[in-house]
Amino acid sequence: MEQEVVRLRQAHPRWGGRKIRRRLQDLGFEAVPQASTVTDILHRHNLILPADSAMSQPWKRFEHEQPNVLWQMDFKGHFETLEKERCSPLTVLDDHSRFSILLRACGPTDTATVQTGLREAFGHYGLPLRINTDNGSPWGAPGSPGQLTELAVWLIRLGIRISYSRPYHPQTNGKDERFHRTLKAEVLNGRSFATQQHVQQELDRWRTVYNCERPHEAIGMDTPISRYRPSPRAYPSILPEPEYGPDDVVLRVKANGQLRFEGQHLRVSKALYG
Repeated sequence: MEQEVVRLRQAHPRWGGRKIRRRLQDLGFEAVPQASTVTDILHRHNLILPADSAMSQPWKRFEHEQPNVLWQMDFKGHFETLEKERCSPLTVLDDHSRFSILLRACGPTDTATVQTGLREAFGHYGLPLRINTDNGSPWGAPGSPGQLTELAVWLIRLGIRISYSRPYHPQTNGKDERFHRTLKAEVLNGRSFATQQHVQQELDRWRTVYNCERPHEAIGMDTPISRYRPSPRAYPSILPEPEYGPDDVVLRVKANGQLRFEGQHLRVSKALYG
């Protein structure tokens, strides 16, 4: 048993006693020792550093009761590959299960890049009810607070609510922020990657471990995949047209965001052009 503890720690250097104990149970081992005993084994083999203990505090946050009620989305801070490619991982996380919906190595961080990633995610897992992001580009319009962006309009037409973290309060998107910390600790720290393709290979490998093998403390040491199921709301092949009520006044918006209503010239988001 001690050899298995050491083997798992060497394979996953950031896993502590509780995660290793649960993984041994999931693998079918009998008479698995308590987490404290597993931790003692790690200490005995000099496999725990002071920094590991400092990061072991549990992360507690409100969570939704069902998967796909809320997804959290953001870009991880960028870094360069050895070929000087800029890489910013796009992450999408299910709030209830902590299941990694999307983990994609990206160069640009624009609307088209996000839409490409989300189309892939929607095709595999269906549509969530709501997506939460921060207020920066391309999610929000930092220069025009309250204005809808092209990305927001696209999501609304798909029947997805979009919400934004409070300014200067990134903890509103806390589960995805915590996911970024784990990604950094278990994949990115102290490593160099030759190309963006190399990054994606490592992200794909780790995402499988994270979703299917790694016990998650915030969900009772279950694995994210054990709590996740795809959404029954399928991604439509054709973007639905907006629906209007019988008493709604439909106005045409110019490319510069201007419209005319009751003799007045008004300006709205350019994303509403049409």
